[in-house]
Amino acid sequence: MSRKARIIFHLDMNSFYASVEQAHDPSLKGKAIAVAGDPKQRRGILVTCSYEARAKGVYTTMSVWEAKRKCPELILLPPNFERYRAASKAMFDILRSYTPLVEPVSIDEGYMDVSDIEMGQDAIAFAESIQQRIVRELDLPSSIGIAPNKFLAKTASNMKKPMGITILRKREVAEKLWPLPVIEMHGVGESTSKKFAEFGIHTIGDLANATPSLLKENLGKIGIRLSERANGIDNRVVDPEAVFDTKSVGNSTTLPYDVTDVEEIEKVLRLLSKKVASRLDSKNLAGRSITIHIRDANWKNKTRSKTVTNRLYQEKEIYELATTLFHTTWKEEPIRLLGVTVNNVYDKGESVEQLSIFNFEQHAKEEPILKLVEQLQTKFGKDTIKRGIKVKKKASLESKTSFSKDFLDDH
Repeated sequence: MSRKARIIFHLDMNSFYASVEQAHDPSLKGKAIAVAGDPKQRRGILVTCSYEARAKGVYTTMSVWEAKRKCPELILLPPNFERYRAASKAMFDILRSYTPLVEPVSIDEGYMDVSDIEMGQDAIAFAESIQQRIVRELDLPSSIGIAPNKFLAKTASNMKKPMGITILRKREVAEKLWPLPVIEMHGVGESTSKKFAEFGIHTIGDLANATPSLLKENLGKIGIRLSERANGIDNRVVDPEAVFDTKSVGNSTTLPYDVTDVEEIEKVLRLLSKKVASRLDSKNLAGRSITIHIRDANWKNKTRSKTVTNRLYQEKEIYELATTLFHTTWKEEPIRLLGVTVNNVYDKGESVEQLSIFNFEQHAKEEPILKLVEQLQTKFGKDTIKRGIKVKKKASLESKTSFSKDFLDDH
């Protein structure tokens, strides 16, 4: 029996934040609008902008002052994350009404595996019915890519915006993708494309036809994986649970002015550490390493990381490690941005803490409790009582942003 062909949709909301604002206030429709941070606090970077603004040369990540210069009539709006979260939840609820095989990727995009759905129509007509329903119920535009796997579906959804529906078949990869610069491939960033260029890979076709030994030697497993993608190969399943596998928890801030004062810097690091600790606590997570991010006044970035022996989740320890890393990295140049991230996170209930002279006293206090638990388990069974079970908390205020996957707690 031949295996049934997979049909994967990738749905990408168009200019999501701006579209949500236009749906909320119809008087903004047809106008050049942008969602941006506060320019007075130097966070004046456009998070997103409407297609009307893009037609005037405005684009995401452009500074507010430059956007206003290009488009004086540009309407600037502050981010309203609760509004975007509500729209995101409503959009994903619509997708899940067709199939449980929905994998959110971010607040405004996700995959659907519709292989087993009896459509009663072709895939394009089915995709169009979903797209039109989102417009009808939420007044929001989207683009949908249709393909036999996730990589090609993601690539297809980017081919036509706004309100596009595109099919990309594996047999069309050589014709449609190979001539493109490798940096246009999903999963390849600027640093990776520069690395590719060092050994003669400039197009997606170059990557697809590169020898495995060359890729493995220069980029390791990721080079092989990207080459498979360039050949249209991607066996990943649409996993509704995958998005909840948090890998890191971090926080960063752009400073209101370039800072060189050590006390001010340490105050910022303490605040960032407090926010990261709060987010870890809200999810009952701990990490195995910490990273700091420094951006100086010339926009040069530095990162430093350290792996720790014991689980990392307490504010004091995060702050102390972040401060130590900072002082071993900083060369007294003016600082524009600081960030603190705890990496390789996992559920605290599933971890075992290594005994040390620093935590021995706490473990000694717990010894009588552990003995009681063991006695109860022996008498009534191992599943009677367990250590480490914690009621899930609501996301902390620090996590109420759309730049992390915490919005999925709403789902």
